[in-house]
Amino acid sequence: MSWLRSNDHYIPRLTEPAMLLLAVATLLTACAVGPDFSPPEAPTGTAYTAPGTTVLPPAGAGAVQQRVALGESVAADWWSLFRSPELDQILTAALDGSPTLEAARATLAQARATAAAAGGGYYPQIDAGAGASRQDSGGEAGRAGNLFRIGPTVSYGPDLFGRTRRQVEQATALAQVSRYELAAAYLTLTGNAVTQALNIAAVRARTTAVQEIIGIDQQNLELVQIASQVGRSARTDVLAAETQLTRDQTQLPPLRQELSIARHALAVLAGRLPGEWSPPDMDLDSLALPETLPVTLPSALVHQRPDILAAEAQLHAASAAIGVATANLYPDLALSASWTLQSATTGALFDASSAIWSLGSSLTAPLFHGGTLEAQRRAAVEAFQSQLATYRATVLQAFGQVADVLRALEHDAELLAAQRKALDTSQESLHLVQASYSEGQSSLLQVLDAQRLFSEARLGYVLAQAQRYQDTAQLFAAMGGAWTAWTEPAMRVGQSSP
Repeated sequence: MSWLRSNDHYIPRLTEPAMLLLAVATLLTACAVGPDFSPPEAPTGTAYTAPGTTVLPPAGAGAVQQRVALGESVAADWWSLFRSPELDQILTAALDGSPTLEAARATLAQARATAAAAGGGYYPQIDAGAGASRQDSGGEAGRAGNLFRIGPTVSYGPDLFGRTRRQVEQATALAQVSRYELAAAYLTLTGNAVTQALNIAAVRARTTAVQEIIGIDQQNLELVQIASQVGRSARTDVLAAETQLTRDQTQLPPLRQELSIARHALAVLAGRLPGEWSPPDMDLDSLALPETLPVTLPSALVHQRPDILAAEAQLHAASAAIGVATANLYPDLALSASWTLQSATTGALFDASSAIWSLGSSLTAPLFHGGTLEAQRRAAVEAFQSQLATYRATVLQAFGQVADVLRALEHDAELLAAQRKALDTSQESLHLVQASYSEGQSSLLQVLDAQRLFSEARLGYVLAQAQRYQDTAQLFAAMGGAWTAWTEPAMRVGQSSP
């Protein structure tokens, strides 16, 4: 090694052998032991259910006929397909104020910082040091003196077998896990917000239906009272009509409680106190049921659902952990260099004669660790196998959820058609029996029985309507909710390389 003079200071200049040594060490870092991760193959099928039909049955007179569009993508703001300004307002509030999203963003930022910290291992570590000491050689002729030191030190691990590379790979994969967990939090939040908003609409529709039934009860009571006044009915008929009215009125308080719970749940999702914010009211009649239901192909679903992607990233991290454990079985090389100015006085500290330089290297090879290193590698391999099984289970659960929702939509259409027919029939029957009773040709028991059938049909039709809306929203969420189109900066995770 030779020296270069610059501004009365001396710095070391690497000779050709030293430069060659550094180049060889750099090339060695390209070697990384352990498996190179490859994502599991995506399913090749095109159907979620057997026999894989995508045709939904008619839903009855006046109902929207839905169709499955296999291979189409879900819209980013899929809730806008319901064409409800109130629903859009609720989702905006939830996305703006959710503490769950805030926590997930912070977790992602932490994971990204951890990955960046791991990436620092690719580069030399340069430090500056300074010190002062007083020495005494001892003995009768000993002399005491001062010693001042200042200068930089450089250390570098060439990463012969890729331990640092695998550690960075693992940290980056874990950052991807946090990214997909943020996406999952976004998907869960939007799905829950839509579900609670639809709950509000459904409860309000059921409340309206019960109020209509109570109105019919009051009409029946009036008919019975008129008949009692003219002597065509007994006092027991009046009491029976009053009992029916009271029984139906008892359905209102539980519905009001359900409405309060749904409103409070939305306030919590939006990060608001229930006493300070209340969501706008929703009505089923103001919602448009989407006619086209986009269904992603199975081969694409594994690249779209954040829970599957998070499981895949966890699998990637487990694969990188095998590489780290494998690299621990191989020698580790460390290079170091220092250039120190040392003098007994501060005035002579920066003279050329006070410069001391050193180059060093050390090679550490594991010889006997009681089987610890091999056991750690076996543990990493088993952890990978466990995560692979978890990934497969996540995929199966996702596909099972999609299959369930598709079948639910099929059965929703059948149920709605049947409830529509039952409602029309029971309503017509009730009108005929009421008219017959007012003419003295039917008994109160017949009126009450016809009213019971109408009440069941009326509430059943509302429940079938609401369930169809809920299952439609569940399908959009099961498809992954198009979270990749969410343009929030916190969702972007850069891919760094050495």
